[in-house]
Amino acid sequence: MKKYKNVYKCVLGAFVFLYIVVILASNIVTADKNFSDSENRTLQQKPKFSMDRLIEGKYTSNYEKYISDQFVGRDFWIGVKSATEKLLGKTENNDVYLGKDGYLFQKFEKPNIKNLENKLNTINNFALNNKDTHVYFMLAPNSTRILEDRLPSYASPADQRDYINQVNHGLGKDIKFVDVFDTMNSNKDKYIYYKTDHHWTTEGAFYAYEDLGKYMGYSPLKKEDFKITKVSDEFYGTLYSRSGFRNIKPDTIEVYTPKEETHYKVWYSDEKKERDSFLHLENANKKDKYTVFFNSNHPLVKIQTGVNNHKRLLVIKDSYANSLVPFLTNHYSEIYMVDPRYYTDSITDLAKANSVDDILLLYNVNTFSEDASINTIR
Repeated sequence: MKKYKNVYKCVLGAFVFLYIVVILASNIVTADKNFSDSENRTLQQKPKFSMDRLIEGKYTSNYEKYISDQFVGRDFWIGVKSATEKLLGKTENNDVYLGKDGYLFQKFEKPNIKNLENKLNTINNFALNNKDTHVYFMLAPNSTRILEDRLPSYASPADQRDYINQVNHGLGKDIKFVDVFDTMNSNKDKYIYYKTDHHWTTEGAFYAYEDLGKYMGYSPLKKEDFKITKVSDEFYGTLYSRSGFRNIKPDTIEVYTPKEETHYKVWYSDEKKERDSFLHLENANKKDKYTVFFNSNHPLVKIQTGVNNHKRLLVIKDSYANSLVPFLTNHYSEIYMVDPRYYTDSITDLAKANSVDDILLLYNVNTFSEDASINTIR
């Protein structure tokens, strides 16, 4: 019996050794990847060695990330890990909850009060510098709060409703707060949030657009005024990529096109290009299919529409605006979209140089809570 045990140990040891050799050899001969489609992010590349970086610990840290990101069969092993954890009943990974009906939810952390105060001071000062315009602020809840009945039973994210109220009460009298919470909540049984992504769907953006008209004074178009087209039913979004949870049904992306013929000129500051549409339908074949709207985020986008009312709107935004702004093109002659994460010039100067009538700040709760670039708005 002892003899057989020794043979078993030798065979097992040889197998483990062979496995390690094969994995190491595969990692050496396999070319490094720049981007992970399944995770939707850029992968760590091999860091350059220097004594200074080694002493500071940066080289070791980056090399560990490099080994992890470039490990051969990474996507396969992530899938195995996810499937195993799902079988064991795990419903949270990388701050993403796995909820009912295949919904993934972004965890909302308790906000830093000092951080919030700084952002509110920045926005209030910005409004004071733009007294000749009407300033509006929309803070959109995301699915974690509106669809909370689908969260795992143990999940206890911070209360977005309470945070939205804090923002509302902290804004100056020169800013009109646009509260769409009740509107989103009353439509929660509809497909207003993607299951695998942190954005609202085009339908969700439409309901917010309808609500926004009550504050900004335009009469929103009705659903029947649009041709609604499904451009993809194979969308796996940011939460799917981030969480590692698999075996989830993909989302559907729709676009709303006015039935009445319209003409646009859409100019992107970073690309120095002009297009005749804000829709990039070719992106429906890419990993990040939400970029069918404006081809992702840009420092500045200028939209000229066929509306002849000479009204100009400036939108300071995160990516939630990308699917809502197309609806607003039916009510303004010109729209300027600014993303403070990439735009470094004075937004006040931009507004005054273009005689902007209305300014809309549009953020979702998570981005507003986490994005430090909001403090650079001036």
